[in-house]
Amino acid sequence: MSIELDRPGPLVALISPGSRGAPGNGRRTPRDWLVDATFVLIAALGVLLTWNPPDGARIHPPFALNMAAGAVAALSLLVRRKWPLALTLILTVVAVVLPAVGGASTLAVFSLAVHRRPLISGLGCAAAVLSAAVQLWLFPPAPTIPYIYWLVLGLASLLYVASVAWGIVVRTRRQLMLSLAERARRAEEDQEQRVEQGRRRERERIAREMHDALGHRLSLLSVHAGALEFRPEMPPDELAVAAGVIRSTARESLEDLREIVGVLRSPDSAPPGDRQPQPGLGDLDALMEESRAAGMTVMFTPLAVAPDSIPAATARHGYRIIQEGLTNARKHAAGQPVTVVLSGAPGNGLSIEVRNPMTGNAPGTGSQVGLVGLAERAKLAGGTLSHGATSTNCFRLQAWLPWPE
Repeated sequence: MSIELDRPGPLVALISPGSRGAPGNGRRTPRDWLVDATFVLIAALGVLLTWNPPDGARIHPPFALNMAAGAVAALSLLVRRKWPLALTLILTVVAVVLPAVGGASTLAVFSLAVHRRPLISGLGCAAAVLSAAVQLWLFPPAPTIPYIYWLVLGLASLLYVASVAWGIVVRTRRQLMLSLAERARRAEEDQEQRVEQGRRRERERIAREMHDALGHRLSLLSVHAGALEFRPEMPPDELAVAAGVIRSTARESLEDLREIVGVLRSPDSAPPGDRQPQPGLGDLDALMEESRAAGMTVMFTPLAVAPDSIPAATARHGYRIIQEGLTNARKHAAGQPVTVVLSGAPGNGLSIEVRNPMTGNAPGTGSQVGLVGLAERAKLAGGTLSHGATSTNCFRLQAWLPWPE
């Protein structure tokens, strides 16, 4: 993945050191100002080390002009992030006749390599070497020693090449950081999307369960109402019983309907003829036997009261939480014993605990979409759910659901 710094995006300002001063990235950070001040200081020291050209020089620029140009060139490095190419070309051209600009020119070449493609920075380096060759010809370091010209030109060329190489390394590092940050951002977005999908699937699953349970209750209501219609001569005691069943069924149907309002039903639900009553806490014995038949060791502590006394919605949610807890234990801690404990009473709520020893692939190490769905289910039911490792190296899933008196 290649990310060009010529067109910096929003992430450049966050993770790329010294890049916020580039076009489109807003103000400089304190670190940017510190780096820029250091560059100006280095260029200024280079100006102070510049002296008048030797007697053998072909031209003699005024000393004051040379020093002033070096100072202006040093200050011009403050704009090296926005216009690195233009700054490099101007400084390399001016450095031909004003040697004090040479230090700033070298730093500009480095900035060009950081903020532009290697091809452009290579051309800038070639222009800087050509500028150094002409400058040394105009201002020979030692006119009486012929080979000094080539020695100094070689050292200057090596300095420019090293500056470009260092700038390319910095640029490559920034590109790598941008790539890693982009991958991390996408991974976070994918995880958030998976979590949201898990919540949505759980909502749809709950809606289907409530819809099917409501359909079952309404069918019972229709049966009892039909019996009253076809047996008008029913004895008063039987009539009272049938009316009581109709009243309780209608009340439970209204409660289910109140829960399902606002929750969308998934289009892939089962057709009306295939709907069956949803399992509840009364079906836990069958679930435990099914898990044991699959090779699990399950220790189950049921409620002290009859499961029929628990509200249907609470029983349905409790069953699903225990079912998902057993599934997680089977997937992530195969061969480990699982403990399922139910407790609670009317008015105090229903408490559920599923616990198993942790292994190398313990629950909670994956995407946790299933656990997110359970938390969403408990939240929609008015309860809470938590999970995590205990001090005894066990993974514990705890849930509390409301149980009205």
